[in-house]
Amino acid sequence: MFVDKVKVSVRAGNGGNGVVSFRHEIYVDKGGPDGGDGGNGGNILLQASSSQNTLATFRFQKQIVAEDGQPGAKRRMHGRSGKDLTVQVPVGTVVSSQEGKLLADLANDGQKVIIARGGKGGFGNAHFKSSTRQAPRIAEKGEKGEELDLVLELKMIADVGLVGLPNAGKSTLLSVISNARPEIANYPFTTLIPNLGVADIDDIALLFADIPGLIEGASDGKGLGDEFLRHVERTGVLVHLIDAYQEDLIGAYKTIIGELAAYKTDLSKKPQIVVLSKIDGLDTDIVRDRLSTLKVQLPKGTKLIAISSKDGQGLLKLLREIKAQVEVARQEAQLKAQEVDDALPVLTIKTDDAWHIDKSNDRYLVSGRKIERFAMRTDFDNPHSVARLRDIMKKMGIMHGLVRQGIEPGDTIVIGGQTIEY
Repeated sequence: MFVDKVKVSVRAGNGGNGVVSFRHEIYVDKGGPDGGDGGNGGNILLQASSSQNTLATFRFQKQIVAEDGQPGAKRRMHGRSGKDLTVQVPVGTVVSSQEGKLLADLANDGQKVIIARGGKGGFGNAHFKSSTRQAPRIAEKGEKGEELDLVLELKMIADVGLVGLPNAGKSTLLSVISNARPEIANYPFTTLIPNLGVADIDDIALLFADIPGLIEGASDGKGLGDEFLRHVERTGVLVHLIDAYQEDLIGAYKTIIGELAAYKTDLSKKPQIVVLSKIDGLDTDIVRDRLSTLKVQLPKGTKLIAISSKDGQGLLKLLREIKAQVEVARQEAQLKAQEVDDALPVLTIKTDDAWHIDKSNDRYLVSGRKIERFAMRTDFDNPHSVARLRDIMKKMGIMHGLVRQGIEPGDTIVIGGQTIEY
């Protein structure tokens, strides 16, 4: 089954807890702390693979969970880290948050992205030994792995997109020029999924995508077009087929152009070749008249070619024109990619030490990436760990900030969802 849009939840592995342990061996005086660190949680990665062509597996796998890290042990034994989980998706998969924020665009075969990072393992008490702290009873909890709700959307990457009203001859053309074998019949919406085919033109392989038939209102969700217009976004050149037996040639042309233009990225601006299809059985004069009727409506410079997939009329001319336009589109794409590579990004430096205090009655909410991570790793049932957190807050200037905000003994401090009393 072809599926090109799914929602999934991912959770990276949690970090393992560090442990409090002391070395107790005969003949070893003052053995000291030997609690090991917890292992890191496994990351979740997405990898683009040309062996995948649909997101159908995610219809039944709505949750993806990576392995947790194991806790540390005595004798400074570190817990085993959770294994990274790599999930394969089709080339052309776009990953977004539920709010629509773009997170990753896997446009190349083999491309990988860490989509959710595993939590860091907590330190054992051996980590906290110092000249002034010979027997620390402090161990950190492991961090939680990242949890995200994602939208995966497949946008096929093809050199050429075949568009047109239902029954315009797209699937027949694809079957004649390539190795594709789409379903072909004389009724609307024969093509229910995008079909791909490779055509060799003068020793150059071009990938064609047969986009299911569009109708008026497709960009608003009517018919099947709304589901598949996204696949037109990445094509280099559009081949717009119009049935020569269509009574209203101009209306057919304007319908498709209107839907392409109404789409969120205005697909009508893509390079386009207009094709009058199914001319077999028509007199030459009739074909010439219909070409003339169409030509006056086309933007200046738009190529117009008449073909018959049945007997091969005009196919060689069409394929060579497609090849020429695809080569131009590829060159332009390479230039744009080079411009992006050459343009150095403007970096915004964000310090992890930054923090902020919000006061609400006798509760003080402390926020900041670094201090919240320390709070997450603190065992609040262990007074030694809480004392360490207070010491960190003092060194970061947070305690001074709380005093300036008017905090009094007995008031509550909230950090990372945990509470301590001032």
